[in-house]
Amino acid sequence: MTTSGTRPKRRADAERNIARIVSAARTLLSADPDATTDDIAQAAGVGRMTVYGHFKTRAALVEAAIAEALQSGEETLSSVDLTGRADEAMTRLLASSWQLVEESASLVAAAEGVLPAGRVRELHDKPAQRMIDLIERGQDQGVYRTDLPATWLVNVVHHILNGAAGEVRAGRIPKSEAADVITKTIQPMLAR
Repeated sequence: MTTSGTRPKRRADAERNIARIVSAARTLLSADPDATTDDIAQAAGVGRMTVYGHFKTRAALVEAAIAEALQSGEETLSSVDLTGRADEAMTRLLASSWQLVEESASLVAAAEGVLPAGRVRELHDKPAQRMIDLIERGQDQGVYRTDLPATWLVNVVHHILNGAAGEVRAGRIPKSEAADVITKTIQPMLAR
């Protein structure tokens, strides 16, 4: 029995279906931002109607996939050692961040195509706050510039990371060199 305002507990098979659908969406949209709901249903081993039974719109499904990717990314980023000098910690954070951006660039493109303006940014608030805190610490340590707000510097870093993903996809930067290129671009931009 449920009370007003609570949802009934889902059956175990429904929970498994949702997990398979979201996982399939994340995988397919990471490879192709234009993957269809039919493609996702087929990869998840369910019917199209099952997908729509759990996700009323493609946007809801894409948001669930990017939320899962961000949660997985949060596990990775929270394990990065951010102790010591901010610039050294930033190098470690950029290496991990780059891997996540590179893996999910197409998924983010899919999300930007269907979610309301600003929603993708909202979903990235937690990782952005980690970088803001690190930049502010670097400003306090005297290793990072103080003439620009940390929030602006994080936006620039975000654009550089996404730009690098595009350059790798276009073949203009070898994937094996991207992390080094990113670090050599961002660290001087942040430096005092």
